[in-house]
Amino acid sequence: MSESIKTALITGGSKGIGYGIAEVLIQEGIYVAITSRSQSSADEAAASLNKIREGYALGIESDVRNLQSQEKAVQTVLDKWGRLDYFIANAGVGHFAPIQELSAELWQETIDINLTGVFFSAKASIPALTESKGYFINIASLAGTNFFVNGTAYNASKFGLVGFSQAMMLDVRNAGIKVTTIMPGSVATEFADHKPSDKDAWKIQPEDIGQIVSDLIKLPARTLPSKIEVRPSMPPK
Repeated sequence: MSESIKTALITGGSKGIGYGIAEVLIQEGIYVAITSRSQSSADEAAASLNKIREGYALGIESDVRNLQSQEKAVQTVLDKWGRLDYFIANAGVGHFAPIQELSAELWQETIDINLTGVFFSAKASIPALTESKGYFINIASLAGTNFFVNGTAYNASKFGLVGFSQAMMLDVRNAGIKVTTIMPGSVATEFADHKPSDKDAWKIQPEDIGQIVSDLIKLPARTLPSKIEVRPSMPPK
């Protein structure tokens, strides 16, 4: 594939923020692979994305909690398009309960997906990103700097992710890889079983995060916004 072609891999890209990012990148002419733990969900989302530009989207079944699964996803992109330029670590889960009620299983799932899953994503993609002098973008949360009631598991995972991402940035920048952490506030998605509606018009929209990703990858190689906090501009009073 031509050196002028760029490719991206987005975890949890079948809906929400990940899908919004995929939409924007495809509109920019970037080939995009999206992952989901369900192949049917990944294929359905890819089919919808291919209506924007035919053949630009690929659905992959993958679980961020498994390193081999992430390595296979990266290899699938390399086999398909010959390179990986951008990895967007977006897959996440939210379980919210008082510490007295939070189960060990829900704690573990939150840490495994939101934090360990990004570690596995990084381990799987760094060789390919080193080759392309690429970009690793973490979708964290304002919950990575602002704690709240019922947030023990989610806060812990996102505080950890912000620290991980910033340290990773220092580790890999001399290899030519950029790392940015995007920390959104309220986004209109299905996260935590929410049902988006017209009442969410004040919230950040998934494609808004996609626009931020698009802007980041267009910056000169010498410039790196390492951490970006994003808030709704006019939340309800």
